[in-house]
Amino acid sequence: MVDAAEGVLGLEWIDGKSVRVLLPGGSEEGSAAQNSDGTGDVGPDKCGDAALVEFGVERDDLLNMVGVEIAKMHLADIIHGDLTTSNMMLRKGSKGLVLIDFGLAYHSTLVEDKAVDLYVLERAFASTHPDAEPLFSSVLASYEKRLGKHWSAIKKRLDDVRLRGRKRSMV
Repeated sequence: MVDAAEGVLGLEWIDGKSVRVLLPGGSEEGSAAQNSDGTGDVGPDKCGDAALVEFGVERDDLLNMVGVEIAKMHLADIIHGDLTTSNMMLRKGSKGLVLIDFGLAYHSTLVEDKAVDLYVLERAFASTHPDAEPLFSSVLASYEKRLGKHWSAIKKRLDDVRLRGRKRSMV
């Protein structure tokens, strides 16, 4: 919440962990939030599956939540602009997933913008999580299910964006 005229910014504390920490390979060691032992609030025993057990969530359920939340956002024509697993938080207790950091977000009805949003997330998965392809495929499956008839146009555009990305990386 922002009230620029009054100079008020409203924030909410989310009691939970980032999806980056909850998925394999996404330990946030080296991040700004570290304890004196250098592990932050996530020790080696709290990364990945151990943390998911603490939250009472299966990995597939978490990936499903990610796809559903992105689909809801895109159905409202909101483009995040910086979709990464660091910008997603799983709340403790309620099993709710929260997308955060909308600093680059904007409103758009363009299929291309939604496809690029997904491509950014796919690249984030690939750079952060080992065996990212099946993880991201699970996200896309739940995204597709929630999007329904809108999926085919976005999928076609996502495939085009992927092709352009491959061509750029070859140059």
